[in-house]
Amino acid sequence: MTGSAAAVAAQAKINLFLHILVQEVSGYHQLETLFCRLNLADDVVVRLADQWTLTCDGTDTGPEEENLAYRAARLYAEQRRWPPGCAIEIEKHIPVGAGLGGGSADAAAVLRCLQALDPQPPSVAELLDWGARLGADVPALTIDAPLALGHGRGERLVALPGLPVKPVVLYVPAVRVATREAYGWVAASRGEGAPPDHGARVIDVHALNRWESVAQLVANDFAPAVAERHPEILRATAELAGLPGTRACAMSGSGSTVFCVFDSEVPRPWPLPPHRGAALIETETADHVAPVRLLG
Repeated sequence: MTGSAAAVAAQAKINLFLHILVQEVSGYHQLETLFCRLNLADDVVVRLADQWTLTCDGTDTGPEEENLAYRAARLYAEQRRWPPGCAIEIEKHIPVGAGLGGGSADAAAVLRCLQALDPQPPSVAELLDWGARLGADVPALTIDAPLALGHGRGERLVALPGLPVKPVVLYVPAVRVATREAYGWVAASRGEGAPPDHGARVIDVHALNRWESVAQLVANDFAPAVAERHPEILRATAELAGLPGTRACAMSGSGSTVFCVFDSEVPRPWPLPPHRGAALIETETADHVAPVRLLG
């Protein structure tokens, strides 16, 4: 097969708030989180082919069979019995294992590209179901919404209009945090079978279209347990939150990236030098989801 390909910018996300609720008998935790897409993105191209291949430039993403994008393609083919193969090309810009949903964004991008190429495309509901099998962040990065309120394991979503675009600085420590490990730290801090410290909340989704309202909800239940093992995250959060013009500041996902959303411009010159190999990335919140482009 030749001449059949699609491309899309696989946008990163931050969690403007993330609450870890009760743990199911299965071991999974119920979540409540607000996903916000960024303009920082990996470039993903999917080409129909007779074999399954994955090439990734920019960083080492591990064995092919463990890569979420590759697994997404194989799952799609398993469910649809199509295509017989595809070549996935990824140019990485999102840091790996940093709480920004890079792997999930790539997986969602592959699902969306294959849906666009499919002669008999599956419904969005089917695509979201397949995404949920791959990971908690994949459904939110599959839907056409720059902002989404997620519940359950991340598969129950309320799509929301994007917030006004704001500049964002991402502080990415050299340390990487495995999600499974972070959940273990939270469970240990709460005690066996203990409920979350916070009680039930009522969130007015109509208020989530204003930064003033969202800023009051910014929090991350992973942060205390992760920062206890990696104090640099706590220091970075405190320093960023104290900068002029900061609107929202917290750790994203299970870590280790700390995001800082500014009201208008990023302070110049940048006042905080990175610690021990950390990186600083400047981007913006997104007010739309990048469309899939057919390449012919």
